[in-house]
Amino acid sequence: MMGGRFRSVRWWYIAAAVLAVGTAGTYQFSWPAIRGALGAHASASGTELGAVFSVLVVAETLTAFPAGWIRDRYGPRLPFFVAAALLFGGFVGVSFVPSLPALYLWFALGGAGMGIAYDVAINTPSRWFVSRRGMATGAVSMAFSGTSFLLIPFIKSAVETSFSPTLFVLGVAAGITGVIAGLVIHDSEEEWDDESDTTADSKGDSSKGDGSKDDDPMTAESAVIGSNVTWRTMVRSRRFWLLYVLFAVVNGVGLVLVEKVIVYATHLGLSVTAATAAASMVALGQATGVIVIGTASDRLGRERTLAGSVVCCGIALTALVVSGGMGLQWVFVALAWLTMFFRAPSFSILPGLVGEYYGEEYSSENYAVMLTAKLWGGIYGGLVASLLVIRIGWSPTFLLSAGLAFVAGVIALVFLRS
Repeated sequence: MMGGRFRSVRWWYIAAAVLAVGTAGTYQFSWPAIRGALGAHASASGTELGAVFSVLVVAETLTAFPAGWIRDRYGPRLPFFVAAALLFGGFVGVSFVPSLPALYLWFALGGAGMGIAYDVAINTPSRWFVSRRGMATGAVSMAFSGTSFLLIPFIKSAVETSFSPTLFVLGVAAGITGVIAGLVIHDSEEEWDDESDTTADSKGDSSKGDGSKDDDPMTAESAVIGSNVTWRTMVRSRRFWLLYVLFAVVNGVGLVLVEKVIVYATHLGLSVTAATAAASMVALGQATGVIVIGTASDRLGRERTLAGSVVCCGIALTALVVSGGMGLQWVFVALAWLTMFFRAPSFSILPGLVGEYYGEEYSSENYAVMLTAKLWGGIYGGLVASLLVIRIGWSPTFLLSAGLAFVAGVIALVFLRS
């Protein structure tokens, strides 16, 4: 039985994960704020900067699996230490050598560190929580972008006058918090139910949140759902591929907004203040969505909540394009928040779903495989979207992204059982 000491100490683990993932997240979510200054220092075009952003996301994605594999077998300390070193090196490299060829290296290093920190931090709640898993995971995921919401106005102003010192300070912060997380966090050897104080079924409590999976209509899943299986078994299930495609679309749509919201707002003729506010709202929407809708999914059902939020994301992004075209700049800012609010829940819901479907024993590496969907989203949100802007224009590119989200959400509503 879990005593009061365990109940208390696990929240310290969540706090350490929040600090680490929050500072790591500035490497991605402060991108809109530093993009202009970075382009000026590197003499880089919009397409070249889009390619750099794609490198960041690809590196983030590819390092998550080895980090999860190591964490599942040896604990979180080593991955956090490596993440701290990579993030520090990435920030400092960009601050002192911001030439275009070097940017690919620095953002690959920093992106790798961000991916390691994120994967290890986001899977920490699943080791210590069952019935409050959506809330705890949402709290960690909220910090990933929420920290940037608080910092973006300051970062944008600072990089324009003190480019190198600003990025150096961010690198030091990411390094220190990563080391702290590595020293503080460790994994429970058992899975605990935080409400009843009883040990959960060692094969995963598949009855929580979404009903029994024993009569799942996807009969090929019956040998997988609720068992502790490795990624090799997971990727043979149809449910995995449905979630994987949905996650790729969600990432692509969100990263288009992260990477281009300030430039798009400027293209529409909106004020600099509104454009900067929209970037902050993108980070805030991500932060609030993961905690609010992630917590709601504990009661509403994870699959239904996930699919419904993606449909709403597509609708909100469409409204953003319309409002921007009409010059309604503060409606545009609000809809930037709303789009990311509905895009965000996948990041608090999917880690829990992976644990429920495929067991907790290999949850870090299994979720890391799921997270590779962000690779395709990163390529779309950075390089592909930049090329689409050149070919079909800004608003059609954003409308195409909105349509992808809407269709993916509808398909998930039909085929994912709630």
